[in-house]
Amino acid sequence: GGPRRLLLVSNSTLHGGGYLGHCQQHIKSFLGEKVKRVLFVPYALHDRDGYARSAREKFESLGYGLDSIHESCDPVEAVRKSEAIFIGGGNTFRLLKALYDNSLIEEIRKRVLEDGIPYMGSSAGTNVATISINTTNDMPIVYPPSLQALGLVPFNINPHYLDPDVKSTHMGETREERIRQYHEEPNTPPVLGLREGAMLLVEGDKATLQGVTGARLFLRGKKPTEHEPGTDFSFLLIDSNLQNL
Repeated sequence: GGPRRLLLVSNSTLHGGGYLGHCQQHIKSFLGEKVKRVLFVPYALHDRDGYARSAREKFESLGYGLDSIHESCDPVEAVRKSEAIFIGGGNTFRLLKALYDNSLIEEIRKRVLEDGIPYMGSSAGTNVATISINTTNDMPIVYPPSLQALGLVPFNINPHYLDPDVKSTHMGETREERIRQYHEEPNTPPVLGLREGAMLLVEGDKATLQGVTGARLFLRGKKPTEHEPGTDFSFLLIDSNLQNL
């Protein structure tokens, strides 16, 4: 097996572009020429057939075949035979429950961390790649057996991270306040807030911020910090318990 290779995208669609349009060059360079077919996991949306059609159309336009796991009579076997895995966005709770229901958590972990096949996630698919789904923006519309996720990285990500609108009269909690509340709990790992258009590329023990927008990093007990594309986040992969830094 090779080192882990992850492309964790904040969002599938960026304003003014089509499905995965903003990151299609990143996808091609990430998957390369060795991968011929991608296994798609559409569990985060209710209309799995429609979702698979959209994903298939996009990946075929980039030169890759696409098989959707929901069309397989044996999802575990589909993961075992896959060359690359792409988990799309939607509702994170629905997605994680389906991964547990189909006994796929350990299977995907093994393929990615031991066998070294590429893993791509967008939105909910990025959430489940992390240590847990505690920092998702989604409503708990179903009840997964655990909030623990695939654990391909030892920290949390908040996709679609939104900065407070200084002109807004809305007095509700900002995303930053919600993440701070999470960090009020003991032993909570870092949270990387990925804005729309941002993505994290992980290759072995190296993690790099990519895309067109920046990210905001939250460490428990510290002030959040702002980071531009190109930032090296490899230190996040070393230890999830960074409170003492």
